[in-house]
Amino acid sequence: MSERSERTIRHSTDFSDYGRPRRVDGGLKARSTRGAIGRSWWSRRFLEVLESFALGTRLTRGRSYARAGQVLRLDVTPGRVTAQVQGSRPRPYEVWIALAAFPEALWSRIEDELAGQAFFSARLLAGDLPDELEELFAAAGAPLFPAAVDELTQRCNCPDFAVPCKHLAATFYLLAEAFDADPFELLHWRGRSRADLLDRLRARRAEATGTTASPAPASIVDTSPSAVDVLPPTGASRALAGLAATPVAEAVDRFWTAPVPLPDRPPRLATGPDLLLRQLGPPAPAIGGPGLLERLRRAYRAFGPG
Repeated sequence: MSERSERTIRHSTDFSDYGRPRRVDGGLKARSTRGAIGRSWWSRRFLEVLESFALGTRLTRGRSYARAGQVLRLDVTPGRVTAQVQGSRPRPYEVWIALAAFPEALWSRIEDELAGQAFFSARLLAGDLPDELEELFAAAGAPLFPAAVDELTQRCNCPDFAVPCKHLAATFYLLAEAFDADPFELLHWRGRSRADLLDRLRARRAEATGTTASPAPASIVDTSPSAVDVLPPTGASRALAGLAATPVAEAVDRFWTAPVPLPDRPPRLATGPDLLLRQLGPPAPAIGGPGLLERLRRAYRAFGPG
């Protein structure tokens, strides 16, 4: 069956055959119970990018699913996010969202950049993703977020013709909250897990300073007699272990200087002045219909930033 025929069949499905979604026990629920979803800079940025693709009104269809716990499973792997979402049918729908992972050569170049700047190395090794990281990735030719909607491949085996359907939209919301809980999941989606990235940064810092890379904390402590009775560094010691010591006399004149140039303003997504109009859709005929929408669009563009 051709893709066009399949989409035609899906579009002609009588959705009146399906009622409310089946209730789920133990599903993944969005922590936000009202208002916007996403608290951290990374999750808000991710949803802002999706809304810039004119997906805002479609995304809201899945907000109630995300808050009701209809998402049964969410897995992030390099290049792909997969999920199971319970709808009105007995069998949950299979959802996957693909975004190309960066190739190994590109990741190696990025890791060289990160290891070469103490500011980024210390923050990352301490488990933090600074906001300025997006600019570094963009400068390396590897934007963290998609620049166009066609960079995302969205699939769901439900009968809904819309993309994203509410099952995909619910997955997007839960993915944004996953970035809240662990922003390294964004880097994992792009091809590098937290453990791999930090191990490679430690190795590069050790190579640059001529020291031995500090091991990551083991998940299981070896209590055998042959085990070395040395605890791995933690906290600030772990973050600074691979950094070269700088004599105080050489650092006094730079004490109040930022370790890297600070941006003039926080990074913002460049959007057209008519984004709001694209999000709201055409007005009702009683107040002007599509004609009013086109006049407003011309006005927004005329008065928008040049």
